[in-house]
Amino acid sequence: MCGIVGYIGKRDVAPLLLEGLQRLEYRGYDSAGIAITSPKTPGLRTVKAKGRVRDLEAKVPARFKGTTGIAHTRWATHGAPSDVNAHPHLDAEGKVAVVHNGIIDNAADLRRKLEADGVEFLSETDTEVLVHLISRSQAATLEEKVRETVRLVEGTYGIAVLHADFADRIVVARNGSPVVLGIGEKEMFVASDIAALVAHTRQIVTLDDGEMATLKADDFRTYTTEGTRTTSEPTTVEWEAASYDMGGHDTYMHKEISEQADAVDRVLRGRIDERFSTVHLGGLNLDAREARRIRRVKILGCGTSYHAGMIGAQMIEELARIPADAEPASEFRYRNAVVDPDTLYIAVSQSGETYDVLAAVQELKRKGARVLGVVNVVGSAIAREADGGVYVHAGPEVCVVSTKCFTNTTVAFALLALHLGRTRDLSVRDGKRIIEGLRKLPAQISEILEQEAEIQKLAEQFADARSMLFIGRVRGYPVAREASLKLKEVSYIHAEAYPASELKHGPLALIEPALPTVAIVPDDDLLEKNRAALEEIKARSGRILAVAHREQEKADQTIVVPKNEDELDPILMGIPLQLLAYHTAKALGRDIDKPRNLAKSVTVE
Repeated sequence: MCGIVGYIGKRDVAPLLLEGLQRLEYRGYDSAGIAITSPKTPGLRTVKAKGRVRDLEAKVPARFKGTTGIAHTRWATHGAPSDVNAHPHLDAEGKVAVVHNGIIDNAADLRRKLEADGVEFLSETDTEVLVHLISRSQAATLEEKVRETVRLVEGTYGIAVLHADFADRIVVARNGSPVVLGIGEKEMFVASDIAALVAHTRQIVTLDDGEMATLKADDFRTYTTEGTRTTSEPTTVEWEAASYDMGGHDTYMHKEISEQADAVDRVLRGRIDERFSTVHLGGLNLDAREARRIRRVKILGCGTSYHAGMIGAQMIEELARIPADAEPASEFRYRNAVVDPDTLYIAVSQSGETYDVLAAVQELKRKGARVLGVVNVVGSAIAREADGGVYVHAGPEVCVVSTKCFTNTTVAFALLALHLGRTRDLSVRDGKRIIEGLRKLPAQISEILEQEAEIQKLAEQFADARSMLFIGRVRGYPVAREASLKLKEVSYIHAEAYPASELKHGPLALIEPALPTVAIVPDDDLLEKNRAALEEIKARSGRILAVAHREQEKADQTIVVPKNEDELDPILMGIPLQLLAYHTAKALGRDIDKPRNLAKSVTVE
């Protein structure tokens, strides 16, 4: 996802905007730009650069002064990365500047109409359409010009607009792409992510879809695209600027892997109810009678969140005995699914802004479904749209690939499964058993992380592999899926996950010495079945790395993880494989925090 930063106040704006862009670098981008103005200095000044924010900073002249500005990091959609295609985009007179996240679906039609009227386009982007529409509007105010424009466009957008004739304000609008206002002391900020704001203010307002705002140095107001005023009270963000620092680690990924014991402690804190052997999840807005009426659970997420949902569905089935399954939200929203009033839908997203998940939530709500959110970012779009939910309290996750948020999400699902189970037929004894297992998790995670040096040596042995196979059964299969995703995301080694039970149905043809297999082998009722799969691979000269609770004779190497309750074991078994992916990528010299072609938060289709 692209990044937006804006400021209006009395301070020199360029250093603030560049700092904000640097805090958004983790989201993925290929070019950057900045536009500034000031009531004392008429006109707009712009600098743009292909590449990193440091490349943009190097091009900013020494005397580049202003008190109002907008800036952007772009992830190419329409048009290749270049200085010309970088944002902000300006109109022909240089009076209007726009930064935009999202995709304008009808940009081609609008472009043809504008070109027929004599407009000359300089870039290949869909965003430039917005600039010319705002510039050509005959409306008297900037707010009306922007409002007229957004009514003409179809698609997703988060935009911030400067106009030389209205240098005392920034106008912003949102539809499907995040826009967050930061409220300061006689200064205002805007960004697409609170990461760009927390160094300056923790008072924020998050716009809803179809909402706009005008920012002046000493005031802000929000309203709909139809012009109706809205009431938006600032909320306090719990994360601080220090949460986004690297903390002495070489990469954010390594920092976030190492934070998982503390992160899991946070998601558990204050939620365990010893008296009734259950948990308190006050944000569910789901009383016991309603919980007992649930006949099915459907979990929707994308990527890592989908894999966490797969683990969550298994926990809900095992502990609450409610049929449950997980599905990619990107597929669900297009297949005209039957929406059952007795089904509880759960939307999973680290950012709470994932477009496909948010669109699925909105469609479900339109059809009268009950939807819960499992998200990390308080006040995010999915959190606001859902009927209730669970915050996973992982803290800021900066690296593009998710580690601690995945782990915390699986723990949040364990809490939800326990809650639903104790509402229904799960015994007090089993409730206590699961609570004891949850309490062990932070210490067991620390125990796993102490094996990092040994895992690093293993990773260096696998760095020359061209492809890897990950296998697991039942509880182990989602772990294999997520581990496979982590490896390919960060190391660029092709990896595939398959159920161990399906080896004979095709994948066994791939087995040879050059294809390493990573096998998830929990010490549960399927242990012997999993060992049989290792036998099959070994008989074909396959190389095996097992993740297990004890040494596996048929494996070439085994990463031993501590045993928890069977239902909770998947939470732990993925953690050493995060380290395996990290150190494999490090051995290959990859840009670990910013994998190629990927963005942290996917807010377009």
